[in-house]
Amino acid sequence: MSEGSRLLGVFFEPGKTFADIAERPSWLVPLLIGILSAVLLIYLFNRHVGWESILQRAMDNNRFVQQLPPEQRQIAFDRQLRLIPVFSYLGAILGFPITLLLAAGLATGIIRGLLGTPIRFVQAFAAMAYAFLPRVIYAGLSISVMFLKNPDEFDLQNAFASNPGAFMDPQKSSRFLYTVASQLDVFSIWVILLVAVGLKAAGGKRLSFGGALFAVVLPWAVYVLVRGGLAAAGLGG
Repeated sequence: MSEGSRLLGVFFEPGKTFADIAERPSWLVPLLIGILSAVLLIYLFNRHVGWESILQRAMDNNRFVQQLPPEQRQIAFDRQLRLIPVFSYLGAILGFPITLLLAAGLATGIIRGLLGTPIRFVQAFAAMAYAFLPRVIYAGLSISVMFLKNPDEFDLQNAFASNPGAFMDPQKSSRFLYTVASQLDVFSIWVILLVAVGLKAAGGKRLSFGGALFAVVLPWAVYVLVRGGLAAAGLGG
């Protein structure tokens, strides 16, 4: 399959596409597309919305920050407001490849170590790179909503109603439940299913789809629960 056929096939013929990816693993094009979409989203957010409301909400939910005197809280707020735009671009550029490396490493370890199926890291990494393409659609939709809504009402973490957390009040709801509900996103589930298809193709007949799905869902569930626990403890969201 050509590169263009692969990019479209992820959405329309995932089984055939990931079989081709498993046979000839490559990842550069989808990786670059993912990074560029993230950078574009962050650039437009920095220009059109800004980080004031998100930073204020994060500091309001942080118990350690709330214990500081008002003057120190303001100093911390101003300092972070200057740094966040810079680090947001670093996160957009480095976050995606680092996520792929960690996720592919965990999936490879689970499949080889727990399930006893031979699979190469590069196969898992390539499958993840293509499977994350729905996040590009998410970025595009988020940008559209960003310019349709009042900037003061736009939430980068919940740009539109694609998860149960979008229907919850982040200030009044349980922090744990809100964080977990926000992670149960339609696009995240879509990516998880595509990754499982890709890992199944790489594992061949020795790996069932259920086993491939387990290798994805297990570390993802741990991540969601840990993030929810940190939010409940007032250490993040």
